[in-house]
Amino acid sequence: MTAAGTPIAVVTGASSGIGAATARGLAAAGYRVVLTARRKDRIEALAAEINEAGHQATAYPLDVTDRAAVDEFATAFRTIGVLVNNAGGALGADPVATGDPEDWRRMYETNVIGTLNVTQALLPALEASGDGTVVILSSTAGHATYEGGGGYVAAKNGARVLAETLRLEIVGRPVRVVEVAPGMVKTEEFATTRFRGDADKAAKVYAGVAEPLTAEDVADTITWAVTRPSHVNIDLLVVRPRAQASNTKVHREQ
Repeated sequence: MTAAGTPIAVVTGASSGIGAATARGLAAAGYRVVLTARRKDRIEALAAEINEAGHQATAYPLDVTDRAAVDEFATAFRTIGVLVNNAGGALGADPVATGDPEDWRRMYETNVIGTLNVTQALLPALEASGDGTVVILSSTAGHATYEGGGGYVAAKNGARVLAETLRLEIVGRPVRVVEVAPGMVKTEEFATTRFRGDADKAAKVYAGVAEPLTAEDVADTITWAVTRPSHVNIDLLVVRPRAQASNTKVHREQ
């Protein structure tokens, strides 16, 4: 699945937003990117775009919560240079007292178990490369809670702890573990998905914020972390827009 000498970067959740932007960034940095997501048409279109730009990309439809499918996917690789665990997302903003347990379950399955599935399946190929990097996209939600965020905060805490624990367990092996924790990022789908298609509620998240982060901003930090010299590990990179001091303190212009 790769030309000789070209390292492979696998990006999950690559059909839109941060995942798609990261795929473009890593392709431009010289990686052959393997795009995974459930939406086959989206990743095939992105792969075509990247290839037409003179870079290298392959699309592979995948549900990261399907362990059998993930294991089958992993058989295609002998070595991998980078794995970006981006697949995830939020559902709902209800308080703990009335939150839907199914929303919590789905968020945990995608953000934590999905990340675990892909990381476990591809870790041998990452180690076999002699210079692998695992990137886990958590969130500032994984570092500080806020009202209405219980389920998402719990899931992203799980992703954060997965990254921290893996780094401890594989120290001394040729694989870095990088956690990138974005704050307020305005993408075409995140807030809309969280509020089940309610565009008005989604818009209120960013109301008055002059410049939320973009998907490209986060992708740039991921690409930077991945392309540091091999002996340099960016354990944790928290990135917020200037207008956001914390999860609950945001400057909104009148």
